[in-house]
Amino acid sequence: MSVTWKKQGVTIFFYHGGNKKFNIDPSFSSARFLSQVELIKGVASLVLDSAQATVGNYSCKVTESNSEGEIKMELKNSSVVSCGDETPEEKCGSWFLLAERVGIVLLMCLLVVLCIVQLSVIGLKYEIESQRKVCTIVALVIFAVVAGVGAALFIPDGYTVQNQAGLGLIVIPAVILVPLQYVMFGIVFDSLLQATLALIGLKLLGFIIAVVGFALCVPACPPLHASVLIAGLAIMAFASLCSLPYVFFMGSRMKDHPRPGKAVEEPLNELQSYVMRI
Repeated sequence: MSVTWKKQGVTIFFYHGGNKKFNIDPSFSSARFLSQVELIKGVASLVLDSAQATVGNYSCKVTESNSEGEIKMELKNSSVVSCGDETPEEKCGSWFLLAERVGIVLLMCLLVVLCIVQLSVIGLKYEIESQRKVCTIVALVIFAVVAGVGAALFIPDGYTVQNQAGLGLIVIPAVILVPLQYVMFGIVFDSLLQATLALIGLKLLGFIIAVVGFALCVPACPPLHASVLIAGLAIMAFASLCSLPYVFFMGSRMKDHPRPGKAVEEPLNELQSYVMRI
């Protein structure tokens, strides 16, 4: 039996079974059989180092006695996803599809923008205590900065510790948006209504789903549950989107009709003034 491997018609590897000799092109010095033991079973696959496995048309011809067969194939460059036993630094290829990565980052940006707009609307309609205002702004800025760093680490193609850390910086710190929503509702309403509690609960549910999706995506490449992560972030964005008009319209009503605390304080102040005049 003899085996001849050619690239673009030029012999790069030849094996003669009679004397068990190899003739290998120096440019393809790494060429070897996948398994020489399996050669008698018809397995003549060739293994090359990545640096020498250049793109092009390859052919393999096997001759045995008076019969022969030939197979032709084309080798192309492509992104290879490797998720075996290699270390994370050795893994390559796409973890998430480009559309999925862009969608995750856009949802994160949407969460930040909606939170800023909602805080701005509340600030224009109500007087916010300086300490509460500073704490709210600082918390929002911290989330925006951390999530921005996470996006910068997550967007590049690949499946590395860097990508995983970036996604974690996007998802995990989003928990701060739940108490932040509670604080903003607390500024507008003296007591939280069922609708506000439902919106806070919806945002919390979205965060939990996003964290579960993150936990499922980290060990898998490509991720099998990317939709869970995206759905969680989408639910959080939906809750923020619903909270904005609710604060705006209910805030307008509260502006027209003073808050209960103020309504009680004003008669007491008038009574106190009246007593002092007597």
